[in-house]
This record gives sequence, C-alpha cells and structure tokens, in this order.
Amino acid sequence: MGLEDWVLSIMEKLGYLGIAFLMFLDNVFPPIPSEIIMPSAGYTAAKGELTLIGVIIAGSNGSLLAAAFLYWIGRTIPQQQLFSLVERYGKYIHIGVTDLEKSLTWFEKYGHRIVFFGRMIPAVRSLISIPAGMSNMPFRKFMAYSAAGTIIWTTFLAYIGYHFGENPALMSAITQRIAYIILAFTMIYILYHLMKKFYLSKK
Repeated sequence: MGLEDWVLSIMEKLGYLGIAFLMFLDNVFPPIPSEIIMPSAGYTAAKGELTLIGVIIAGSNGSLLAAAFLYWIGRTIPQQQLFSLVERYGKYIHIGVTDLEKSLTWFEKYGHRIVFFGRMIPAVRSLISIPAGMSNMPFRKFMAYSAAGTIIWTTFLAYIGYHFGENPALMSAITQRIAYIILAFTMIYILYHLMKKFYLSKK
C-alpha cells in the first residue's frame, strides 16, 4: 500500500478525526506531507463523503495542535537537553541538530513573522515551532501567526484536491508552483529584513 492509499484509508475509517490526526503527523513527522493529505481530503469532499469546510477545519486544527505541542516542547525543555534529545532520536523523524540550529538562527534573525511564512513551506513547518518556543515568543502571538499561515495553506490544498482531484499531475504542478511563489515571497521578506537592518545600522 502506497502513502496516498494509506492516507485515504485513514480518512475513510476516521473521517474528520483522521484528517486532523494526519495533519498532526505532518507537523511532527515530515515524511507524511500535507501536500498529499489535504488534496486527498479535498477530493474526498468532492465525492460527497465529507464537506469541504469540515475538511479545512479538521486539517487546520490538527496542524495547529501539533504546532502548539512542538512550541511547548521548545519552551519547557532546556536548550542543551533538547539538542541532546534531537541528536539521539531526531533521525526517527528526519530532524537533525543542524536543522534545529539553522531554524533557531533563522527565527532569531528574521523575527516572529517567519512563523507565518514557515507554516506554508514543507519541512520548515515542522521546525519553526520549536525555536519559537525556545525564543519565548508569546504563545498567543505564535498561535495567531500559525493560524493565519495554516488556514491559508490547508484551504488552498483542500481546494486543489476538490477541483482537480481527478487530475493528479495537474494538481501536483499547481501545488509546486504555489509553493515556489510562497518561498519566493519568504526570501523577499528576509532580504527586506536584512536590508532594513543594514540601513538602520548605518544611521
């Protein structure tokens, strides 16, 4: 059974709860991507087995629950102990110490808004929550940025599956192009942030 078949079987058995569960896993276990989960859920809604709004709510809630879970891991576990845990067990979820160090550096350099963009970038969404907690970002602010990015991304993916689920190749092409656009906007934001910081340092 392939990954897509497994995702669909979970949805068939558990419905909205299955979607929330899978999106939770997407955040803590990157090899299960939302780019498969939410379009499949949208396609299921198009067939009349679920509702589109229900799919979006379930997916968003699962993703945000995982984001909060990872945030509090970063907030409560001492940094050195957390790095030791990632070094020992991170390989099981495809996250290394270097990945965590890079995401923490990005977060500290480019500010809280990186959470918003990070929720829409594969792999980054799994990493950004922990450094947010480690940096003691206010929880309400973290969840606000996370909710905004998550709802936009899950809605987009669900709509793609709802309207183009019969054409997987087209659906994949659209998703990839939008992901590149989001990544481009993120890089523009980072560049703007760096230029602003450089300009202020010259004053």
